[in-house]
Amino acid sequence: MNLPVDVPAEVLSKSPERWPLAAVLVVDDEPGMRNFLEKTLQVRVGQVFCAESAEAADDLVRRHRFDLVVLDIALPGKSGIDWLKELRERGFDGEVVLITAFADLDTAIEALRAGASDFILKPFRVTQILNALRQGLERALLRRENWVLRRALRQRTPAADGLVGQSIAIKGLQAALQRVATVDSIVLLSGESGTGKELAALALHRNSPRAAGPFVPVNCATLSPDLIESELFGQAQAGGGARKGRDGLFVYAQGGTLFLDEIGELPAAQQATLLRVLEERRIRPLGSEQEIPVDVRIVAATHRKLADEVAAGRFRKDLYYRLQVVEINLPPLRAHKEDMAELVAHFIDTLAPRLGVPRIVVSEDELRFLREYDWPGNVRELRNLIERSLILGALNVSALYQGLSRQDRHQERRAGGAAERPGGAAAAITTDLHTLEKQHILAVLDSVAGDKTRAAQLLGISRRTLERRVAEWAQPG
Repeated sequence: MNLPVDVPAEVLSKSPERWPLAAVLVVDDEPGMRNFLEKTLQVRVGQVFCAESAEAADDLVRRHRFDLVVLDIALPGKSGIDWLKELRERGFDGEVVLITAFADLDTAIEALRAGASDFILKPFRVTQILNALRQGLERALLRRENWVLRRALRQRTPAADGLVGQSIAIKGLQAALQRVATVDSIVLLSGESGTGKELAALALHRNSPRAAGPFVPVNCATLSPDLIESELFGQAQAGGGARKGRDGLFVYAQGGTLFLDEIGELPAAQQATLLRVLEERRIRPLGSEQEIPVDVRIVAATHRKLADEVAAGRFRKDLYYRLQVVEINLPPLRAHKEDMAELVAHFIDTLAPRLGVPRIVVSEDELRFLREYDWPGNVRELRNLIERSLILGALNVSALYQGLSRQDRHQERRAGGAAERPGGAAAAITTDLHTLEKQHILAVLDSVAGDKTRAAQLLGISRRTLERRVAEWAQPG
């Protein structure tokens, strides 16, 4: 029997070093070796399975997912190398550390070609096998993090832009996020669409003890109802390898934060499954008989009022109360318009280099106009406006004029024909709006040396509309 030649005190300690939560499969025909590796790894990774042959191990791999396999080469029946080749052909991409008491250079080369991550000769030192297994798990974790980063790049959002502002509303939000970040409780972020809920979730993650782990965002509204469970919880490999297994987003978020955006769109059946996962902290991949422990912080978000959804029977009451451990409401942009200048400057500074275009200058009159608009799309709408304006070369507020005009008419009807300006005095908003529109259009015309076609493109209106406006201003009176 080829047991380790040394057993350091750290191995025998009742509180050894903890590794990332993982599932490990040990395949060895020697009971003593299986028993030693199982006890050594159980206290470090949390989940260890053992098999005495490749055939028994194959059955486990088809029903469960593993981050790492410790595989003996000399097994009864099918050899470890032959089984490893089959695993790789079926799409298994976990780490595999081969161990053997009988090896030469040709065997080592064949093992590496078959897809082994490492190759260790028996008898080995305990520190040697532990280092190999720790490095294998670190590679598995790195692979998960790379997958998360690639996914984030494909679904790029302005998450790196940060929460900007010095208003009371934003400072209060920042203080609340800072307090909650240090605990591991579930957080529910509520607020209108476009208020920056993903930014808030990312701020929670970056200021938490989990900051070194992955941040995995998923929009529940974009998931197909038929695929939600496999996306979130994963899928076991089908018999015969007809369907490859896959990890779910809960696994990719291990040790970090899973951000469930638009949680109110989750179908009823998946609401029940999610509730069980939140209670038990274990997931069951589709087609698997084994539950996997998960170490993930949940941050959920919704633009809906979940209390109303519960009353209407569209959202489970028990899930709502489970999510509402801590609820943080994000203010709409109209509630902190005093941050407008800082937000505009921030978006110009961050987007111009990314787009490779010059920065634009926004006048005080234009800022005043932006503060008068109600921003139904909130900060996202403002960001999109600045991005469009940077591409066109000047602040492009033409698309907002019609919305502001409707907004003003509505205010006038409510106030009996007059609307209150921020200063509190009644004013003729329509006149000011027309004046600002004239100033803006003439400034754009001047910037393109009178080229009406180019000016119309920059303004987002037709040339005919532009010519009609200019002709109106040219008329006396």
